[in-house]
Parts: sequence; structure tokens; C-alpha cells
Amino acid sequence: MSATPPGKKPTVKQQRAEQRAKKLEAYKREQARQKRNKRIGIGAAIGGAVVVVAVIVTSIVLTPQAANYTAGGSGAEVEGVQTFENTSLHVEGVVDYPQTPPAGGEHNPAWLNCGVYTEQVPSENAVHSMEHGAIWVTYDPSLADDELSALRAKLPSSYVILSPFEGLPSPIVLSGWNTQLQVESADDERIEEYLEEYWRSDLVPEPGALCTGGVDGPGRES
Repeated sequence: MSATPPGKKPTVKQQRAEQRAKKLEAYKREQARQKRNKRIGIGAAIGGAVVVVAVIVTSIVLTPQAANYTAGGSGAEVEGVQTFENTSLHVEGVVDYPQTPPAGGEHNPAWLNCGVYTEQVPSENAVHSMEHGAIWVTYDPSLADDELSALRAKLPSSYVILSPFEGLPSPIVLSGWNTQLQVESADDERIEEYLEEYWRSDLVPEPGALCTGGVDGPGRES
């Protein structure tokens, strides 16, 4: 487009050409702005998606996952496991158990809901849960927090009771129906071996019976 000489009024044709040029320039600026905003929006969306994925991955990695064991047992021998011949019978009231902690025997008609407890639970209810195949993991109340955390990391998500117990013969004791393992620390490899063999054993009086829908003991974690 030719420029209008100074002092001379532009013709109609020249005026229209100038208006078209201005509109074209404005259009180009708007297109460039939209492209720029689009790139920013896409970048922000990608960044947001990356953050969401990172949060999900982090939560999965950092959230403790329950250990997995095979129900039923294979008959493998675990060093240090004691076995007993307690009978199964529903009774009311307090029971004087021959083992500390109990490893079977007479018990309350109501079983204890499996889970983690911060206080000592009634033995008569916990024994009933063991009759259903649960493992009762007891620990000395003075057990260090890091030891307790390491112990919890080895436990399955179901059919297990974890609770403190006064007067244990060792810092940690695992009890199943008529079986028991005493260990000195949470890093003892026999803990996993015991759980693999006796968790949800098919040799208990009532294999497959529920470990929920019973009664809660004191200090149960939600």
C-alpha cells in the first residue's frame, strides 16, 4: 500500500486500504495472543496432570501396604514354634489359660473383631477369633515405637489382632490356634514364616469363619 503524501487528503480507496491493513494487523495480533494463551493453557494442564500423577504415585509409594500371605498352610516347620492341645468350648466369664498369652482353649461366645488395638484386649474374645483362623500378635507395652512400626509392616490386612499384653515371656508373641512363636525383635524372619504357615489355617476348629461382625475391645484403631 502506498503512503499518502503529507498535506494531501487520502482518497476513499486509500482510506479503505488503510482500514483493511489496520483490521488485518489487529486480527494477526489477536491470533498470536490466542495461540500464546493456548500454549500456556496446555502447559498448565500438562503441569497439573504431572502434579496429580506425582501425588498419586507418591501416595502409593509412601502408604504402607499390608503384607500378603497364603491362607491354609503347607505343613512347613517353623523353628521355635510351640504346639498345644487346647480344646474349643464356649463359656461365660473369665478363663484361666495355661499359656501366656493364650493359644486356644475355652472362650467367650463373641469373637473379637480383628484389627489393631492400643490397649490390652479380653483374652476370651481374642481366643474365639483365633478359632476362626486369626493370628493374635501381642507385644510388651514397653516395645519401642520403631519396633512396633516394623512389626505392623509385617502383618496382613485381615484375620490378625495386634495388641499390647502385660507379662509376656518375650517382647513379641504370635499366637494361632494351639500354636505359638516367641521372638525378641520385629526383625526376626520367623515372624513372616509363622504367618505364612498359620495365618487362616485350615486346621482351626472353625476355618473360614468371620473375623468381623463380633465385638470391639478397648483402644481399637478405626
